[in-house]
Amino acid sequence: MNVPGDARPRDARVYRTLRTAHLERALALPPADILYQDSRYDFDEDLVGRVRPEQVGDLRCAWLVARRGYQVVEINEPAAIDCVRRAAAVVLALAVSDLLRRRRTRVVTYAIGNIDPRALPRPTAWWPRLGRTLDLLLARWVWRRTDRVAFGTETSRQLYGSVFGLAGRRRPHWTTIEALPAPCDCVPEGTTPDKTPGRILFLGDLSPRKGFDAVLAAWGAVRRRLPDAVLTVVGRGALLDRAHEAARADDRVRVIADPPRDVVHAELRRASVVVLPSRRQGAWREQVGLPLVEGLAHGCTVVTTDETGIADWLRRAGHGVIPAGSLSELLVPVLAEAAARPLDPGSVRASLPSQDSRLEADAWLFAREVIAASA
Repeated sequence: MNVPGDARPRDARVYRTLRTAHLERALALPPADILYQDSRYDFDEDLVGRVRPEQVGDLRCAWLVARRGYQVVEINEPAAIDCVRRAAAVVLALAVSDLLRRRRTRVVTYAIGNIDPRALPRPTAWWPRLGRTLDLLLARWVWRRTDRVAFGTETSRQLYGSVFGLAGRRRPHWTTIEALPAPCDCVPEGTTPDKTPGRILFLGDLSPRKGFDAVLAAWGAVRRRLPDAVLTVVGRGALLDRAHEAARADDRVRVIADPPRDVVHAELRRASVVVLPSRRQGAWREQVGLPLVEGLAHGCTVVTTDETGIADWLRRAGHGVIPAGSLSELLVPVLAEAAARPLDPGSVRASLPSQDSRLEADAWLFAREVIAASA
């Protein structure tokens, strides 16, 4: 958080939902106030004291950004329709404040949205239906008031081009920086992770939309193909009880429910494969998938579906990408093949950028000089 008297430029990041990844990234970035409304299940309370985010409602958030005189404010992307009212309140407050103070606060956003907000299921009742129409109008207005946008996936760039437009008057400067991690520094430089052959890791939300039920359904067949394979389940969610049932029935299934981050990193260093076979559920679609990013950073082979926005990059790099519509037929052979012949961990880490792409995108968004739009 910025403090009074700090000579550094005053910036803010406004989120509806805050998660551990935001807190970890904040420690590596220049100081900025973080204003949020809710937190995710993976919220690390130990980091809160170091980052000092502020939990505030929409109106309070808008008042604070208008009063404090920030130079750059990051908001949730316009395609995140459930966050757009908060973003619009902040943008409106900044517009009024800038008019009164005769200045221009830069509004920026990081975009990985890959579902057309116009295609989301529409409420049937007239009042919520009217609210959805308003949200879509607000999303377009927020987009026109945004100065810079960094796309984390090509899928997202294409979506925004078709829904909101990327060229013309009142369109933001933009660039695309593939949402890839740097190699995790928990592995000493010049070394490779000490992987356990045949160790498969499912990490994160134990839910159908993340494909955890599909992993459990496939595990028996994978186990028959690879008798020495081990499935480690790390996380929590609606299917945690089923995970424990699988562990009681098979001693080669391990469950670690909601562990601290050092345990997560230790399991990632041991795992040869990270599996996250996400599939669409209602209005939700996997944007990138944090477990995939963390797996790559630790040299793991990734098995996922083509729902993730980095599917094309993963295919080119030799990872297992399954068409979501063929998940039930292909998960067993693809997962067994990946566990039997994983990619070289050193090669996986060498394929990654030297700097985390989210940090690179942040540097572009908050840069003080004028940056031309990408072609």
